[in-house]
Amino acid sequence: MTDPQIVLTERVQQALARAFGPEHADADPLIRPSQFADFQANVAMSLAKRLRRSPREVADAIAAELSDFPGTIEVSGPGFLNITLGDAWIESEARQMLADPRLGVGTITPSQTVVIDYSAPNAAKEMHVGHLRTTIVGDSLARLHEHLGNKVIRQNHLGDWGTPFGMLIEHLLDIGEQAAVEQLKAGQGTEFYQAARAKFDADEAFKTRARARVSTLQSGDPDTLRLWHVFMDATVRFFNKVYDLLGVTLTDADIAGESMYNPMLQKTCDDLEAAGTAVISEGALCVFPPGFTGSDDKPLPLIIRKSDGGYGYATTDLAAIRYRVHDLKADRMLYVVGNEQALHFQMVFAAARQAGWLPESASAEHVRIGMMLGKDGRRFKTRSGESVKLMDLLQSAIDRAAALIAEREAAAPTADREYGDETRAEIAHAVGMAAVKYADLSVSHESEYVFDLDRMVAFTGNTGPYLQYAQARIRSIFRRGGIDRATATEPIVIGAPAERALALQLLGFGAVVEHATATSEPHRLCAYLYATASAFTDFFEQCPVLKEADPAIRASRLALCALTLRVLETGLDLLGVPVPERM
Repeated sequence: MTDPQIVLTERVQQALARAFGPEHADADPLIRPSQFADFQANVAMSLAKRLRRSPREVADAIAAELSDFPGTIEVSGPGFLNITLGDAWIESEARQMLADPRLGVGTITPSQTVVIDYSAPNAAKEMHVGHLRTTIVGDSLARLHEHLGNKVIRQNHLGDWGTPFGMLIEHLLDIGEQAAVEQLKAGQGTEFYQAARAKFDADEAFKTRARARVSTLQSGDPDTLRLWHVFMDATVRFFNKVYDLLGVTLTDADIAGESMYNPMLQKTCDDLEAAGTAVISEGALCVFPPGFTGSDDKPLPLIIRKSDGGYGYATTDLAAIRYRVHDLKADRMLYVVGNEQALHFQMVFAAARQAGWLPESASAEHVRIGMMLGKDGRRFKTRSGESVKLMDLLQSAIDRAAALIAEREAAAPTADREYGDETRAEIAHAVGMAAVKYADLSVSHESEYVFDLDRMVAFTGNTGPYLQYAQARIRSIFRRGGIDRATATEPIVIGAPAERALALQLLGFGAVVEHATATSEPHRLCAYLYATASAFTDFFEQCPVLKEADPAIRASRLALCALTLRVLETGLDLLGVPVPERM
C-alpha cells in the first residue's frame, strides 16, 4: 500500500507533464488535506504565472489529464483542485496494509550506520530535568532508525572526566568508599558534589589535595583510576535506574564518555596543527572555521587547546567525530543536545570538514533541544531555584497517574477494575511515563514547552494517556467479544463516513514514520497518532462493532479495529511510550 498523499503527488506530476510538458513534471503539486475534500492541490496557483495562463485554466487542464483517477477531481474557486479518493481504492489499500507486517513502512536501502549521541548526563551530579528531553528524543530517533533498517550506534557521552573529579575522589576518601557508594547509588549525586565543592571552596588543604588528585588521575595513576571507577560504577548504577524507569534503550555498552577520548586529545591537536588547520592564537591552539565571526567582525576561534595546555569540549568533540567516522563507519551522526550549544556544534562540524575528518559522504546534525519551562514561563526549577531531580519528576508523574486511576476506578463498575496480570502500580507507571514522554515528544524538539503535569496525565486531549486509552479500548473490544484479533483479517469495506475517515487516516502511517525519521522530528509521528486515535474515537462512537447485526459489516469493522490497534501499538513503541493491556 502507498500513502495517499504520495500517490496523489505522483499522479498530479504526471498530469502536469502531459498537460504542459516534461519540464514541469517535478513541480510540487502542493497537496494538502482539505475540509472540502480529502485533499486539495494548489499547484495551479503557483504555476499559472510561469505559464502565463489563468490559474483556473491551468487547473482545468490538470483535471482533464486525471480523467482515469480513482476518485473525483473538482476545480473550485480561482483554481484549487479538490480531490476525493474513491472508496474502492481506499478499501483496496487498507486490505494491503492489513496483510503487511510492516504496515506500509519501508526500509532504507542501502541501510546506513547512524550514530546517535544522546542523554549525556554529567557524572559529577545527578540527572536533572535538563536531561529528560535529550534522553527521550534521542531514544525515539534510535528506535525509528532501527525500524527502518539502519544500524544504530547509541553513544551516551557522559561527562566523566576533568578537574571536578579531583575533589570528588578526595571527598569519597574523606567519607569512606562504602558511604560514598551508598550515597551515589541512592541518587544523591548532587548532594555529594555540593559537599565536595563546599570543602574545596573553604578548605585550602582539601583544595590542594583535589588539584593533586586531578594530576594523578590524568597521568593514569592506578589507585586513582580505581577510585574513579568506584565513583563511576555507583553513579552509572543510578543512571540506569532512571533509564529503566523511563524505558529507554541505553545500556552500559553505549557509554562513550569524555574519558574514552582523553587518550586521543593530544594527537587531535598535533594532527590539526601539523596540517595547518589549527594555529596558535594568543597562546591557545585554535581552529578558525570559515564563516564564523564575533561581534567585532573578527574570525571566531574554536579553541582546542587552552593557553594553560588544557583541553575543552571542542577537542573532545572533534576527536569523537574522527572516531565515529573512521572507526564506527558512521554515515550519519545525530547530536541530540540543547539549543544553547548550536554555535559550538556549527563550528565543530565546520572544523571537522576543514580538517577532512568529516567527508561529504557523512553528515553531522545537531538535533536541537528546547528548554523545559515551568508554568511561570521560566526555566523549570524547584521553588528554591535549584534544578529539579529527574527521578523526583518521574516519580511525581507516576504518583499523579496513580491518583487519577484511583479516581477513575471509584467511578467505574467493578468489572472494569479487573486488571489481569497487570497491577495498578504497573499501570500507573505506564501512564506516568506516557504522560511525560509524549508531552515532550509531541512538540517540536527545538521548541520550548511548559511542563504541566495535570495536563500531561489527562485522559483527554493530545496526551500520552489518551493514546494509551484508545489502544486499550480496542483491546477491550476483542476481549469482550472473545475474539483473537489475529483472526480479524476480513476485507475492510467502507460504509459509514467514520469508517472511511479512519481507513484513510491509517493509510498515511508509513509515510509519516519515514518522514519523521528522515527529518529527526518525532513530533510528526505524535501528531499522526493523535489524529488516528481521534478518528478511531469518532468511529467507535458512530459505528457499533460487537453489536452490529450484519456479520459482514461486523467482520469488516473488527478488521478495521485490528489495523488501528497495530498502528497505535507500533507508533507508540517507536516513540518509546508503553502500551498497557487495560486501563
